[in-house]
Amino acid sequence: MSINVDKRAAAAGTPGFLRQQRSRFGEKVIFAILLTAALVSVATTLGIVVSLFVPAAEFFNEVPIGQFLTGTEWSPTFANPEFGVLPLVVGTLLTTLIASIVALPLGLGSAIYLSEYAGDRLRRVLKPMLEVLAGIPTVIYGFFALTLVTPFLRWLIPGGGDVPTIFNTLSAGLVMGVMIIPTVASLSEDAMAAVPNGLRQGAFALGSNKRQVSTRVVVPAALSGISAAFILGISRAIGETMIVAMAGGAIPNMSWNPLEFHQTMTAFIAQTAGGDISTGTTIYKTIFAVGALLFVFTFLMNMVSIRLVRKYREVYE
Repeated sequence: MSINVDKRAAAAGTPGFLRQQRSRFGEKVIFAILLTAALVSVATTLGIVVSLFVPAAEFFNEVPIGQFLTGTEWSPTFANPEFGVLPLVVGTLLTTLIASIVALPLGLGSAIYLSEYAGDRLRRVLKPMLEVLAGIPTVIYGFFALTLVTPFLRWLIPGGGDVPTIFNTLSAGLVMGVMIIPTVASLSEDAMAAVPNGLRQGAFALGSNKRQVSTRVVVPAALSGISAAFILGISRAIGETMIVAMAGGAIPNMSWNPLEFHQTMTAFIAQTAGGDISTGTTIYKTIFAVGALLFVFTFLMNMVSIRLVRKYREVYE
């Protein structure tokens, strides 16, 4: 018995045993750090939900939720306030639609070219240049829309018909679409790059050309990643603030005419939060009500993204 104890004691003093103990301690430290990071993420999400929905619940105690969701007049700061959020929803959906029409096809086309047509040297040059667009501050995009795109649209559309106003949704939507092209293109290209080359080689062996392989083999195989890229780009368009605040206008409008001014939900939050509004008033609580609705929109978009990824996910061995 004493001999076994002595052997264990001697083994405990060897360098290999000490290294093993240090390795286990390091693994426990890394596990604790990663667990803390995950818990911080969950706690942040819960904090956002509480900070939004508690004041929003107080708002709905004063304003019926049916009036808020179905009303067509939004004037919370007027003497006779109206709290129908539909004009803000129309402005948000219209700018997002225009941005999606610009960004989704151009982003997907850029991804197909980078993944299937461009050589390695050209790809190493073009992809960083494309991703530079994602690093430009959105306020610069807002100035670009207001000072260059809007005057161009007013020159392009003569006075015989509807002329874009100084602040218009078309200009904001077009520039917002340019802003989210890198998001769609980069994520879609990464999804296509993950498709095994065996699928491409098999299609070429059957007599397919480059276009057929790209559009009928690679894109369907990467559809889950492409769908996630589309949803992420649309979600970013819904949550964009500076471009629509600077170029889209600051007046709610129920019209679906993109040549007119509109105010989005994010623009209203930015405008109202920066004003002289007393804390605790109904007008102040509208910020949280609109923010909660915006949170619900983005949450639903994420749920759709998860469903699409699970539905079209391809597993390769």
